[in-house]
Amino acid sequence: MYRYFSSLLFILLFGLSVSAQQQEATQDTVQYNEKYGVRVGIDLSKPLRTLLDDNFSGIQLVGDYRVYKNFYAAAELGTEKITFEGDNIETFTNGSYIKLGGDYNAYENWLDMQNAIFVGVRFGFASFSQTLDQYRIYTSSNYFGPDIREDNTETTGLTASWGEVMIGIKVEIIKNLFLSANVQLKRRIGQNTPTNFDNLAIPGFGRTYDSSEFGAGFGYNISYLIPFYKKSRN
Repeated sequence: MYRYFSSLLFILLFGLSVSAQQQEATQDTVQYNEKYGVRVGIDLSKPLRTLLDDNFSGIQLVGDYRVYKNFYAAAELGTEKITFEGDNIETFTNGSYIKLGGDYNAYENWLDMQNAIFVGVRFGFASFSQTLDQYRIYTSSNYFGPDIREDNTETTGLTASWGEVMIGIKVEIIKNLFLSANVQLKRRIGQNTPTNFDNLAIPGFGRTYDSSEFGAGFGYNISYLIPFYKKSRN
């Protein structure tokens, strides 16, 4: 999975460099119009992971709206099913999430280009259920073999929230169609948990650990810009 992400990131960086070189000769002081509108798409890493990982199923829709010059309001909406198989426990998590925030484009485009090297922040909220499929009772001796109990107890109405910092790159491959890649650093803010055990996975956040409130993620998106109007920029 990370190999695919690295390959896409290289392609996007190469595309950004080539498109900048193509526009360099005509930059000067030409006045031109920039597009403002809604960009909508899908995170390709989710269906790809669904195909490659038997313990995961999910989809995420992405969108942003250009508010002013280099500032964008952004959102992600998704659903995930995650099976966790540990040495002593197996759980199933099923739920949906939303992430709201904004992006700042730090890349100075040439003329009418729409590429971006961006930094973003998000607030994430998930609503989900968690099912305890089975667990193993600890014994000091394995003489009689492992003591594994099947449970199938489902806890519904669970919630979790987190903050997220994102950096990424976005390249217009053809008119109004974009490919992008990003990495995310997340910190869990709050959650409620099932009785007697923790949330081992949270939709939109990912795997959790007792020793840390932090998590990480990545994505690569394809999106289409629906222009509403244009503004001139020197």
